[in-house]
Amino acid sequence: MSNASVHHAVVLITGGGTGIGAALAKALSAAGARVVVADIDGAQAAAVNARGEAVEAVTLDVTNAEAVQALVSDLVARYGALDFIFNNAGISVCADARDLEIAHWRKVIDVNLMGVVYGTHAAYQQMVKQGHGHIVNIASLAGLVPFPTNAPYAASKHAVVGLSLSMRTEGEALGVRVSAVCPGFIQSNIFTATPFINVKRDAILAAMPFKPVSTDTAAAKILEGVMRNEAIISFPFYARLMWRLYRLWPGLLNVLGRRQIRDLRKVRIEG
Repeated sequence: MSNASVHHAVVLITGGGTGIGAALAKALSAAGARVVVADIDGAQAAAVNARGEAVEAVTLDVTNAEAVQALVSDLVARYGALDFIFNNAGISVCADARDLEIAHWRKVIDVNLMGVVYGTHAAYQQMVKQGHGHIVNIASLAGLVPFPTNAPYAASKHAVVGLSLSMRTEGEALGVRVSAVCPGFIQSNIFTATPFINVKRDAILAAMPFKPVSTDTAAAKILEGVMRNEAIISFPFYARLMWRLYRLWPGLLNVLGRRQIRDLRKVRIEG
């Protein structure tokens, strides 16, 4: 990443206390950006050990639209602009869909979709006024292809991709860039934080088909894509391949999806 492109830029990262968010904070701080890490766990946000300029830690619940708007307004009042926002906060739930409650769906959608909507809305209004800015929404490969065993997550991430691509077209003439990040498996705490409903956690994790990418590698790939202003930033290679195959030959991924749900049902705990 070019230091000149982000030097002194004001950057807000939601869900920045751990995982991809924390790795992004370190990389951006090292490049000279003024980074604000927001997380629902304020202690985790404060613990981010960023290099370079100090990282500012803020406690934030992204499902609170007023709080998100207030944070963006506060940053603009103090620093004069908001150059980048990384809407990164996200959660997951692993289950056969018949075992899910409405509360599971609502929680995932509130964080993964509405949290992104609130961040995008607040940032977009300001970026239009200032005539520049980049909104980076962290989606997933599950936002590009089906993800049996995690339907709420896939639904929310597909929505984030649609939101991002639509806003990208609207913002183009106004100086606002929008990108969606759609990686494969990342070595983050989402695997430990994800509820596994009526299935054996260890068995599901042991059956992961690909080795997770490190968060530092993920952050580097994301920032490379942001600097190139890519509409969809997808990595590693297998993620891009699966996305392409799904567009060209949807039936192939349906076969893989059927196998995925069959494997989950082998370790499903009957109620």
